[in-house]
Amino acid sequence: MKRSFSAEWLKLRHSRIVLVLVVLPVISLLIGCANYWLNRGVLQDGWYSLWTQVSLFYGEFFLPILIAICCSYVCRLDHLNRNWNMMLASPVSVASVFLAKWAVVSLLILFAQALFAALYWLAGTLFSLPGAFPVETIGWTMRGWYASLAIGAWQLGFSLRIRSFATPIGISLCSVFIGLGLYVAKLGFLFPFSLLTIGMSVLSQDKLTNSQNLLFWFANTGFIAVFASMSIRRLKSKDVVSS
Repeated sequence: MKRSFSAEWLKLRHSRIVLVLVVLPVISLLIGCANYWLNRGVLQDGWYSLWTQVSLFYGEFFLPILIAICCSYVCRLDHLNRNWNMMLASPVSVASVFLAKWAVVSLLILFAQALFAALYWLAGTLFSLPGAFPVETIGWTMRGWYASLAIGAWQLGFSLRIRSFATPIGISLCSVFIGLGLYVAKLGFLFPFSLLTIGMSVLSQDKLTNSQNLLFWFANTGFIAVFASMSIRRLKSKDVVSS
């Protein structure tokens, strides 16, 4: 596992994925801040009003797309020049290959989440919002990251099977709207993209009850286990088509 992780991390050297990790949170925050500024006469809840605007664009759209981009990127080199054939023929378990890619994606998204939280604090400070920085937003950010782990396992399964870089990203975008629909239908705990909305308190800042909080962590853990197991089993039973 350690060797696989080191190999995956080495592939990211001199890559431009960090630029994407920075640009998408910045763009989403700028859009949210502009929307907040233009509607500040209506949005009167300070830090929390700002969160509703920036997290809506970031957590609902930009973050799922960012996860899909990271998953496609870590699989991109393996789909070229028959690298999959060499990798699967090496003395490394299939589970290690998948888990290493998933761990790398998880760390990349953790970086994006930390950057987003820092930018949110900076924006609130520049707007001179009243009151102290709401520490619960850190918890919302970390819950969003944990929900991202389930989405990452979901997206990585598609990126492993599909050679196209853009197709898994399109699937992610479609899944966003499915997740939004399930959230509105009060079925958010049944789909990982809806869990991201719940975890980051994108559409509602109401505190989760103890049972809801437990269900959130349990559901995400279950999705991670199921999606990872399905992808690993498929890698073991079917050849990967590489170009």
